Amino acid sequence: MSIDSGTPAARAPFKPLKPLDQALAELLAHAVPLPATELVSTFDGDGRVLAQDLLSSLDVPAHDNSSMDGYALRCADWQDASTALQLNQRIPAGSIGHALAPLSAARIFTGAPIPPGADAVVMQEDCVASDAGVGTSPVVRVQQQPQPGQWIRRRGEDVAAGDVVLKRGHRLSPASLGLAASIGFDKLPVAPRVRVALFSTGDELVMPGDVAPADMLPGAIYNSNRFFLRALLLRLGCLVTDMGIVPDRLDATVAALEDARRQHDLILTSGGVSVGEEDHIKPAVQALGELNLWQIAIKPGKPFAYGKLGQGQNAAHFIGLPGNPVSSFVTFLLLVRPFILKLQGASEVAPQAMAMQAHFDWPKADKRREFLRVRRNAAGGLNLFDNQSSGVLTSAVWGDGLVDNPAGKTIAHGDVVQYIAMPSLMC
Repeated sequence: MSIDSGTPAARAPFKPLKPLDQALAELLAHAVPLPATELVSTFDGDGRVLAQDLLSSLDVPAHDNSSMDGYALRCADWQDASTALQLNQRIPAGSIGHALAPLSAARIFTGAPIPPGADAVVMQEDCVASDAGVGTSPVVRVQQQPQPGQWIRRRGEDVAAGDVVLKRGHRLSPASLGLAASIGFDKLPVAPRVRVALFSTGDELVMPGDVAPADMLPGAIYNSNRFFLRALLLRLGCLVTDMGIVPDRLDATVAALEDARRQHDLILTSGGVSVGEEDHIKPAVQALGELNLWQIAIKPGKPFAYGKLGQGQNAAHFIGLPGNPVSSFVTFLLLVRPFILKLQGASEVAPQAMAMQAHFDWPKADKRREFLRVRRNAAGGLNLFDNQSSGVLTSAVWGDGLVDNPAGKTIAHGDVVQYIAMPSLMC
């Protein structure tokens, strides 16, 4: 006797959707940092993740030096604005002066070592220099009383020899590249780039340029996800293999996953992770490996999947994103980005929120945790994009951030909400 698959007896038991925090924790538990290490030029280190601590072998600065163009002197020599100090030396950056004689000063420039005996630098704007003085020597008169230590950068005040200057797991920025160079590193040990295979599923998808807008068939749509996902991956320093669009067939999906598994650390797909008859990702992943995570309690972005393909050292991670563009975009920022950073060994991976005031009303609570597209305004609050549909990619372009709104919560104008800046998640 056959059983109608639409009857309650044939349906699988309902499983509650997994909360985002739990899903992220489970996802990151699978993201074991890649073991290899690469040595790259410090010029090319931007965005890479340090694989080892960087220790300084020197003090920075290496000596007490002037932070201003001006005059180095001994504070005890100054009596008042009429005090004439003989100028008997000139110390540019890169030179070393000699000890100050009593009632003397040294012309000094930014970065130059402080001469022995000097305990202050007076900026040139507060001094009057003159060729007329004792004998034939030029003199300088300081117009304001100097204070010990002023305008002097002390040896080692930035970095002391032996300090861990940058820690393993630090994601390098332009400033940290400069810091590494300041302690003598011309090459840096970094984690390898994550190799990512990217493809989309859906017979409705066409590529811009392949079909003109006027020639689009009913139901066809341009593949927008492929463009922003590739760009986001490249910004994270990934090596991306674009595998195009896979037809909505189980055999084609299995073949694409098996082909991608062999040469990649991560396979990232968009579309096909829902529960429709044309959604083949779930059975394809299960045929080749295991599915560890399926659907999470957020809006947009419920259809999210994680699994592994293959075994042991030949295994590849799999992440399936929703097909709707905003859902795909948001789940990448909240889940895929932290996962990739963890594969690179980064120490800070989770999105950071800040408290801001809502200048809008959101009167209808949802049973799922919501991520609303918003934009900061001149009054210091947040405006809401009118259409929060998961298919409206305009909202992600107009907005500069997401409001993290807990499940079951409404928002009234003036409420304090948690705001996540999107630019910080796209670099």
